[in-house]
Amino acid sequence: MIIRVRKSLLVVLLSVTSLIFVLTMTGGDKKKSVLPAYILKARTVLVLIDPDAGSSAKEPLANKTAQEDVEKALMKWHRFTPVMDTQTADLVIVIRKGSGKIVQPTIGGLPTNDRPVIVQPTNDGIRLGGQKGRQPDSTQPAPQDTRPYPQTEVGMSEDTFAVYEGQVASPLERAPAWRYVNKNALRSPDVPAVAEFRKAVEDSEKQQKSKP
Repeated sequence: MIIRVRKSLLVVLLSVTSLIFVLTMTGGDKKKSVLPAYILKARTVLVLIDPDAGSSAKEPLANKTAQEDVEKALMKWHRFTPVMDTQTADLVIVIRKGSGKIVQPTIGGLPTNDRPVIVQPTNDGIRLGGQKGRQPDSTQPAPQDTRPYPQTEVGMSEDTFAVYEGQVASPLERAPAWRYVNKNALRSPDVPAVAEFRKAVEDSEKQQKSKP
């Protein structure tokens, strides 16, 4: 049996640095950076599970549940409309449930983002959709062996919520425009990460309006 260990030192370093907001100094005052214009103009969003995330034997549906919770929270916001493909998504949000452990065994090779049918009750009715197979411009390579396999994941122990620019080639190969990492970032059903993202968007809009 082959145990696959992911190289995660770089991922850990990037995740730590991503928690630090870029600060600008103006007359000795610290101000949060304004989000990119494409985020403030965005209206459609694709929510994906991190392609490198395996399925936990203890909580095999943890990432799937978090994905649906994020979509529902975004719809309650009434700012973004979830879509099923990268071609129509202004933003791509990648989520990943943490296990609370630096090292954990998982099952890889599963169709993480294969969603043949989606039926989600919402305040405005029912959301229907579906997506099957690999995204056309996904950065996840086509698997040579599609059978599930045991692996050991090393690195992220907390929940991750990262926002990437959509409607571009290989969006996940670019640096995320905004990222939130916290033990309970994807806590069901309220999803604090979405609330934090909303606050960042609203703060950026206020800063834009305050400029002459």
